[in-house]
Amino acid sequence: MGTLVSAKGIAEGVENSNYLVDATGGRFILTLYEKRVDEADLPFFLALLDHLAESGNPVPRALRDTHGRQIQRVAGRPACLIEFLPGVWPTQPTPVQARAAGGALGRMHVALQSFEGERPNSLGPAGWHALANRCGAQLDAIAPGLRTRVTGELAWLDAHWPSALPRSVVHADLFPDNVLMLGERVTGLIDFYFSCTELRAWDLAVMHAAWCFSGDGRQFDTALGDALIAGYDAEHPLLPEERAAFPALARGACLRFLLTRAWDWLNTPADALVTRKDPLAFLRRLDHYAAL
Repeated sequence: MGTLVSAKGIAEGVENSNYLVDATGGRFILTLYEKRVDEADLPFFLALLDHLAESGNPVPRALRDTHGRQIQRVAGRPACLIEFLPGVWPTQPTPVQARAAGGALGRMHVALQSFEGERPNSLGPAGWHALANRCGAQLDAIAPGLRTRVTGELAWLDAHWPSALPRSVVHADLFPDNVLMLGERVTGLIDFYFSCTELRAWDLAVMHAAWCFSGDGRQFDTALGDALIAGYDAEHPLLPEERAAFPALARGACLRFLLTRAWDWLNTPADALVTRKDPLAFLRRLDHYAAL
């Protein structure tokens, strides 16, 4: 890739350590994988990105060295040099941007029909139970009665989870900050390190919960929600049974992020550089979908 010109740490992100690298051969992202990413999963993630890139999706591939290797070791950690994609993530998405992002997810799902890799979802229904048990009574330190509410929601989802829907490899974390855009055009889908095999429509439900509310979860934007689903449906039509199950899928998405945020809230040291995210923002989203 040429001679190193500069390397600068990137503050965003909580899973890995990232650097913006400029070299005489171009601009790249250097990612050092920290303990929350299992090194044994890296071949799956890299094969997934290669497959999507070859299918014309705007994803960042890990570059190969002169021996054909993608995974290196830097400072004792597995590391990859990754393509740099232009664009910025939409901090306040418009309906036009939401439609474009939904369309990008739909095209990704079309491409994944021919991807043969598989990876279990450790943050699916079984994982929610395990995480709730680990948080235990401490949930009530976040908000009074939260443990009871989570227990009740788990029971409801166990009884109503639409497990017979079509499955696929999914992104599972396509928040606005994982979508790069230039104006109204999607230029990058990034951060695939939660990707797994799951109910395909759950991916859209995760995106819906992430994109269509105010940051605190108090306000739902119907125009954003309609645009997101319309964009997806134009590229990968939703099945009638997926539409019918969408509220349940969205409730599952909200519970997943409520619980992972709660765990981090309870276990992140006060002096850590990582900013804790409010679990209750997803409890409020959950209330919205439960009322449908």
